[in-house]
Amino acid sequence: MPVVAATTLPPSPLDRPAGGAFTLVFTTLPALLRITCGVVAAVVALAVRTPPVRVALLVPAIVALTAWSVWYAVRALRYGIAGALVAGDVALTTATGLAIPWLVAPEVLPGEGSWVAVLASTTVINAQATAPTRWSVPAGLLVTAGYAAGATLAGNPVEARAHAGTLLVQTGCTAMMTAVMRRRIGHADAAFTDFQRLSHEAVVGRGAREAERRQNRDLHDTVLATLTMVGLGAVSGRSAALRERCAADLRALTELADARSAPAAGAVALDERLRTVLARLPELTVAATLMPCRVPAGVAAALADSAAAALANVVRHAPGAAATLRLARDAGAVVVEVADDGPGFDPATVPAHRYGLRESIHGRMATVGGRAEVTSAPGAGTRIRLEWPGVH
Repeated sequence: MPVVAATTLPPSPLDRPAGGAFTLVFTTLPALLRITCGVVAAVVALAVRTPPVRVALLVPAIVALTAWSVWYAVRALRYGIAGALVAGDVALTTATGLAIPWLVAPEVLPGEGSWVAVLASTTVINAQATAPTRWSVPAGLLVTAGYAAGATLAGNPVEARAHAGTLLVQTGCTAMMTAVMRRRIGHADAAFTDFQRLSHEAVVGRGAREAERRQNRDLHDTVLATLTMVGLGAVSGRSAALRERCAADLRALTELADARSAPAAGAVALDERLRTVLARLPELTVAATLMPCRVPAGVAAALADSAAAALANVVRHAPGAAATLRLARDAGAVVVEVADDGPGFDPATVPAHRYGLRESIHGRMATVGGRAEVTSAPGAGTRIRLEWPGVH
């Protein structure tokens, strides 16, 4: 079997937002600066052709430089600015500087205002902005040397020294500014990477905690609820109802295990799920009014399991009470109500460590974007309203 070499992809701009923005800005600006300089330089250079300017040399040079400016801009905007593009720009500018005696009229050379002076400044600035410092600074020195040599050969050493100083300042300032920006941007991208890592860890942690809470709710509403009933003496002697409840708990746990590994289903019949809940509580007589209703599988599970927890509380805390279960729609929302005429209680006095209402009902409904409302008072029974707002 042939061995396939691994391919390393460049980092996505989404992984380095600050670095990506820096690259975009310092690709677009040099491209625009180069094309603008090339066009303006061509017009200015052809406007002054007094001797010793050699028109036979000037025209081909201007055509070549203009074509290069266009090529530079197109390549930079499409593919970015690579080292070869910077090297070509520096080489052409240096050669142009050395040819100043034949390309620039003596009267426009002083004052750093000639088109070659503008070309040299543009090149050193672009080089510092687009290349690493170890290459950009020598490139700036090379352009400076070419300009100084050409201006000296043209008989104007004062201009040679003046604009050489300007080019050196431009090289140093732009190099330092770019280096500081790159360093700061690197810190920003590193901080963003750390934030992404911490966010991912937080999401994973929340998922793990939520999975643990779901498992605890499932155990609380099945096996632990049955054991609590036995411990409270709600079942005495040999009981067929207890055997049926234990079997139902086992089936429920098996179904939960299967549901963990199975893909999420579409809409399911909530009324059928609630009838299954009632079948698991043979010891409780419930008057049920269940209208046909289909909801997403996760929502159906949350509503049915919360109703099951509420009915289990009736068995544990209000044995013999009359209970009702109602499924209906209210202004588009799906509503499940469990009510009993038992002794009731004061919800405000329920200890914080008690798991039933907090997780098995409120917590479970919150996971699907629903809510639970518990209304009860000593001697006035209990009503639990489960509401899922539906999709509007």
